[in-house]
Parts: sequence; structure tokens; C-alpha cells
Amino acid sequence: MRPIRSGDRGPAVTEIRTVLATLDLLSPSVPDADEFDAHTERAVRAFQQSRGLSVDGRVGAETWRALDAARWRLGARTLYHAVPEPLTGEDVRSLQERLLEMGYDVGRADAIYGVRTSRAVAQFQREVGLPPDGTCGPHTMNALRRLGRKVVGGRPQWLRESDAIRQSGPTLVGRTIVVDPGHGGTDPGVVVPDGALRWTEADLVHDLASRLEGRLAAAGVRVQLTRGPALRECLPDVDRAHLANSLGADVFISLHLDGHANPAAEGVATYHYGTDNGVTSATGERLAGLVQREIVARTGLRDCRTHAKAWDLLRLTRMPAVRVEVGYLTSPTDRAQLVDPRFRDRVVEAIVAAVQRMYYPVERDVPTGSIDVSELRAVVAAGTVVD
Repeated sequence: MRPIRSGDRGPAVTEIRTVLATLDLLSPSVPDADEFDAHTERAVRAFQQSRGLSVDGRVGAETWRALDAARWRLGARTLYHAVPEPLTGEDVRSLQERLLEMGYDVGRADAIYGVRTSRAVAQFQREVGLPPDGTCGPHTMNALRRLGRKVVGGRPQWLRESDAIRQSGPTLVGRTIVVDPGHGGTDPGVVVPDGALRWTEADLVHDLASRLEGRLAAAGVRVQLTRGPALRECLPDVDRAHLANSLGADVFISLHLDGHANPAAEGVATYHYGTDNGVTSATGERLAGLVQREIVARTGLRDCRTHAKAWDLLRLTRMPAVRVEVGYLTSPTDRAQLVDPRFRDRVVEAIVAAVQRMYYPVERDVPTGSIDVSELRAVVAAGTVVD
């Protein structure tokens, strides 16, 4: 869909304003109810900020889905596992976060009422003496309201994710990693003319992804790219996440470049799944930190830190997932490095080292920048596995 933005009019704008008003982000008494005015843009930006979305003041597909989900408040409707189209909404996410606080395993708080959420509800119902049908109706809601937090001072989901990583062992051999070069096809991403040259984000991140594919494959990893160099149509983020899930990937890495109107903006930033309520993917957060530190140490790019976001790409993937913004293409300083193949090789080695470190037990972690990626290839070539 074409993003709805400042100056637009029509029924879609009226619907957007209605949802924003129910969230107390926009006064319903503001005139011109069908115009996307300055008040509406400020409210959209506030909504995007609160939901961990890209804050651009426009309503694209992802913001529209988030607004649609925000209509529902927990308790306003009965929640159940629907097939083939599961129920989604802010009420589902609130329920998932509540159950996580109480120690029940719903997986990721992704706002989708799937099998795992239904099983967690059934377990809760069984423990409080209700019929364990996995449906969250009035009786289950009353039981949830009566009970306080079951787990205090701990993060049970963090423990589950960390234990799963620990149990899988430290080697990369045999793992499946999906590498996602952002944009592509009809969407070139950031485009910067540079003299006689024209650099595009889509082309550069595909080259990065191809180099990363080669390094990981040499370390014994099964690698799948989400797109080739000549994609006809840009693949939506939802489809990229579903591809990773269908492959049963162990790790998902999305590669992007940033851009800004101010050419002084520069640096690398890494994103993992997280919400404004503090719910996060623990392993995704750890991987993001490792990727960020390795890239900064090995390339000298400015450290723009790690951030929690609820983008579809991170929310819908069921494995540790990160999105890496490897510098600003609009920055002359960053661009001079990004167009250098040797620099891109250093970025790739940093990401491979970070993935390897994620599988090391925390007590056996190594200093940032100390892993020699060529040694990982040597281990595979020798047919041995490091334990």
C-alpha cells in the first residue's frame, strides 16, 4: 500500500484518526476529521514510538497493521486458536505478556494467538481449576485478574532461550542461518549518486549477504538468502520472516544501510525484537550486542548502539533475529568505506565472529575482535569440531 501521509484525505484517514483517538493520542474534537494534518502526524509518530516501529509519521503497511491490532483491548473479545487465520491484536500481545510474567511459555509476544499461546492458556486454566480448552474468555480473564505475578525477579523466557542455546552446543557446523539482504526489486532502498556512480542500498547489501553466505558456508553452516540480485518484486518483511520460519532457521540476519538528510549522520546500529513493556528476545538481544561490538571493533564505524524494535521482521521470526544497519550510505565517510570490498569483508567477518560467540557459553566467551574467522574454516576443513 502507498503510505498515507501529511496532506492526504479520505475514509482511511478518518479510520486512522478514530483509532488514535481511542488510544488518547488524538483529540476527537480536532476539526477536519478526514484530513491527515499536523495533529494526526504527531499522533502517528507517538504511536510508532510506543510500538517500537520506525518513526516517520506516515502510515505504511506495518503501521497500518499495528493500528488495526491496537483496536482491541484485553477482555473485549474471546480469544481462541483460529485456523487457518489466527486471531491477532493488541489484546493477544497483552495476554502473552501477562502469561510470560506469570512464568508460562508462550514463546515470543508476537500478538498472534497461535498453538503455543493456546497451550499456555490451557496450562494456566488447568492450574486454576478451569476447563483447559485454551480459549481466553470471561472466566479465564477473571482468573487472570485475581492472580498476581507468578515469577518475581526472574525472566523465565530468557532462561528458556538461553538454555536452548546452551544445549545446542558451541559449533556452527550443521546450523541453518537465513541471511536477508534488505529491499531489492522495485525497492532499491537508499540511493546516492556519487559523481559518475550511483550507489544503491539493495545492491550493496546483496553483495554483503553473498560474502556472508560464503564465510558461513565455509564454517559448515547451511545458508539461505531471502533474495537474489535481480528480484522482480520486493519481498515483504512478513514473507521474509515466514521463509525463515519454514526453513527452521537457527539464526536470522537482515542487512541494511541507513540514510539521512543530514550527511553528518553516520555509524552502525543493530536491532533486535523488543516491546515498550520490556518484553524482549533474550538471545536476539545478546546476538545484537555481539554483532554491534564486533563490527565497531573491526571496522571503526561509529557506535550507534543496539535497540529493541517490534518490526514485523523481528516480531514474526521464531529464532534469534537481528537487523543490522551497516553505516549510512548518505554519509561521505561511511560511503567511502562501504563501497570498498575489503571493508565489506571485515563487516562479514565481524558478523561471523558474533554468531560464533552467541553459541559459546557466557562463562567461556572470548574478547571482542579476538576470533580469527579463518580458523573456523580450518576446523571444518580438517573435519573436526571444537567442543
